[in-house]
Amino acid sequence: MVADPRARTDGIGWVTRAVFDDPGLRLEIGDDPAAAARYAVLPDLDRARFLLPLGSRTVTAASVLAYNALRPPRVRASRAAIGLLARAGALRLTRAPVLSVHVPAGAELLWDHLAGLLDVPRLHAAIGIRPPDPHHKPTLQLFDDAGRPRGYAKIGWNDGTRAMVRAEVAALASLPPPGGDLPTVPRLLRRLRWHDREVAVIEPMPPGVRRIDRPDVPRTAVMLAVARRGGPAAAPQPAARFLDTLRRRSAPAVDGAIDALLARDGEVPVELGDWHGDWVPWNMARHRGEILLWDWENSGSGVPVGFDLAHQAFQTALSTRRRPAAECADAVDAALSAYGPALGLAPQARRFVADAYLIELWLRTRELSAGGAGWNPKLHPALLHVLAARLGSPLEV
Repeated sequence: MVADPRARTDGIGWVTRAVFDDPGLRLEIGDDPAAAARYAVLPDLDRARFLLPLGSRTVTAASVLAYNALRPPRVRASRAAIGLLARAGALRLTRAPVLSVHVPAGAELLWDHLAGLLDVPRLHAAIGIRPPDPHHKPTLQLFDDAGRPRGYAKIGWNDGTRAMVRAEVAALASLPPPGGDLPTVPRLLRRLRWHDREVAVIEPMPPGVRRIDRPDVPRTAVMLAVARRGGPAAAPQPAARFLDTLRRRSAPAVDGAIDALLARDGEVPVELGDWHGDWVPWNMARHRGEILLWDWENSGSGVPVGFDLAHQAFQTALSTRRRPAAECADAVDAALSAYGPALGLAPQARRFVADAYLIELWLRTRELSAGGAGWNPKLHPALLHVLAARLGSPLEV
């Protein structure tokens, strides 16, 4: 057996600390058939990306095959191969190490507790692993003994991520029902505190979901429906009204940017409404001709229409194309120029939305840092330099 992976500083280290937080649990790398739970660590310990439950062939295969149509082609092919090995009882051919979890009397695994709340005899959890990042929340995909998906459990483990889980709970409770161009939204099944964790259990996706076609093309009709909560357009307001809300959250580092934007665009009319807050292709799917949209923890109201469009452009450039912040800001300008008219944005409003969004994004980054998540090095201080260049205003960097 190898030492407890919770002592590691890499991806498997932070995920196991967040998920197996009870110090009474004993975790070891090594296959112990007597353990309460066993996981294949894929692809290996040093490059771990997935903890695959080994409760049964059915559950193991379901953990990698469920919703595989949502994956990029290369990931889909890899998961399909692993799923076939799992069904055949030949997963040992992957040479993946095994994580064994021992649960002494008085301790309990989170998904065992959730099984009682969801009225299921037993649950198994498949656990994704990402590199260490205090902004990330572990998400458990829950399966029953028959391999049927039963939900997703999101775990807030520090102040910032606990706040994000609470925000998603509140958002799901307040969203209007789907209809017209409004997207389908997964329901909240349970919210609970688990030790010092904030946990939200979200219903599973329909089995027939598929990746959206042409993911780089914004769904402007759906964006407008979300912004307007399925209703009519709101009367335009002077941009200064929104800048007042930014200033209430502000910090000295961006006060100059807000001042410059107010002087330039304070009288520009803009429509204010809701936004999803993390509108990116990987938070969307299609099902029976409808758009399914999840991960609402960054949603809010009273923001300029067009923020979701700006966010999709920035985050796609940042996360999928690995572009620096300045080039991501250029992508925002290009998206607003191409698709802003479909959202009713005139040229001056498009310029305002772009710069106001960049300030909003930096403020979000700062607030997560203050909540214990630490600074995102991709965005700070790079966004401050971008704002200084775009607005011609000296900023405190």
